[in-house]
Formats: sequence, structure tokens, C-alpha cells
Amino acid sequence: MSCDDQELTALTGSRQTVYQTARLAYPLSLAALVVAVVTSWIFLALMGLRTASVAPRSAGPGAAWLQHFPDVALPAPFEAFLALCLTPIGAGNDLTAFVLLTFMWFLMALAMMLPSAAPLLRTYCEIADTAARKGESVVHPIVLVAGYLTVWLAASFGFAGMALGISMILPGDTVLSPWTGLGGATVLAIAGAYQFSGLKEACLIKCRNPFATLFDHWSARRASIYRLGIRQGAWCLGCCWALMLVMFAVGLMNVFWMALLGVFTMVEKSGHSRAVTRISGALLLVWALTLLVISF
Repeated sequence: MSCDDQELTALTGSRQTVYQTARLAYPLSLAALVVAVVTSWIFLALMGLRTASVAPRSAGPGAAWLQHFPDVALPAPFEAFLALCLTPIGAGNDLTAFVLLTFMWFLMALAMMLPSAAPLLRTYCEIADTAARKGESVVHPIVLVAGYLTVWLAASFGFAGMALGISMILPGDTVLSPWTGLGGATVLAIAGAYQFSGLKEACLIKCRNPFATLFDHWSARRASIYRLGIRQGAWCLGCCWALMLVMFAVGLMNVFWMALLGVFTMVEKSGHSRAVTRISGALLLVWALTLLVISF
């Protein structure tokens, strides 16, 4: 049952209102997601352009073409963020850097991972539509999305902490600098090996087919739907966390690789074959080995 293609005459009064709300929930929520994703990409693209102009090495591989764009002045908070991230970590700025890096990772999650959550939102709306036709109360899907993003916010704290921790033991490097040598090879090897793991496959199945999870844990309570979003967000994190590590090897402000990984995530989650996953894993392992060899 689609959320947007059928009128209902059997329900009246408040039940009809609930049904109409369910029908409108999907397009309204989808519009909100589009705005969030577009806004995130605009901010990330501007920061990527600025990084490429003031610190080409920090922009990472594949982003050299950004240097041909005119220098773009950013709002003061973003300029302060880049100035902090392009300076080796030192005493007195660690907490500020951690907060700003967490925000940056969360923007990346919005830009790269939220588009692949569209099937989750659509499936939820279809179930909500069916429930509304029966006169049952339904929770707005934004609550589900909030739970989903809570997981990625928590993951952003972890990624930010990892970036700061490594920067502290790499003298002369900045938070945005690509990891090279053993560090870069390690994260690429982890990402590549995880593509072949059983846990990756289990998480990918849950991401590709959210109906069972949504149906089994369906509820008319906001708190339950929020937890349901957390549950599905955890499956998504389990599917994609290793791929996010690739950003450490190519530079955290590498817009080219952000877009590439974002597209790959959508393709991987929308397919039904492990071929794409395994090929990408093999390429990452070869890349890790190559980086390790040329570093010694």
C-alpha cells in the first residue's frame, strides 16, 4: 500500500484525520531529509573548497581539481574550525576540536548515510498507512529518523575521538591530513576485510530489508518508534562503519571521496548481490597493500 495514491472513505472523524496525517507524513519527512542532505553537502563542499585552497595536502587524493575553483570565504565559525583543524593539535584546543570534529562527522553522516535511509522511511510509511486505514494511531516518521540519527551522532563522537587521538601521536600532521604509511594501510585493510565478514552481510540484509524489523517492533508509542530508529540505525552503522574509516586515509575534508562513498553506500544497500561488496573489499585490500609497500 502506498502512502500517497489512495483516498479512504471508510474512516471518518478523527480516524480520517489520522489517515490523512499518515499520507502526508512521508512526503513531508522526505522533504525534510532532502533539505538536511542538501544543506550538509553545501557546507561540506564549501569547507572542501576552502581546505583545497589553503592546504592542498589536507584535501586528500582525488581532490586536486578543487584547487581550480575560486577561493570561497566561509562564515566565521567554519573559518575557525578549519584554522583549528589545519593546525597540529596542542594543549588548550583539544576539547573545542573534539566538539567541532564531532559536528563535522555528523554532517558527513547526514550527507553520506541519510540518503540510503529512504527505503526505511518508505517502508515505515507504508506500514503506518495500513495501520491508519484500520483506525490505529501512528507516530510521525520524523521520530524514527531521529532515532536513526542518534546512532550516527554517537558514532560521530567515536570517529572524532579517533581522529584527535591519532593526530596527537603524529607530530606535524593536522586532523584533516590523510593518513599515510602504516596508519593509512591499516584503516584500508580493516575496511576491506570487513566487506567479507559475516557481520557485514547480516547488517546489510537488515538495511536492505527493513520491513521485518519495523513490522515486528511496530508501536503507536513515540518512545518505541524512537528506539526502533535506533535499532535500524545500529544495523546501518554495522554495515557502514568500516567504509567510513576510508575517510581517514583520503582526508576528512575530501569531498570527492565523500560523494563516492555516499553513492557506493546507496548502490550497496539497494542491490541484492554480494558482488559489489566483495569487489570493493578486494580493491580496498589491494590499495592497503600498495600503500604499505610504497611507504617502505
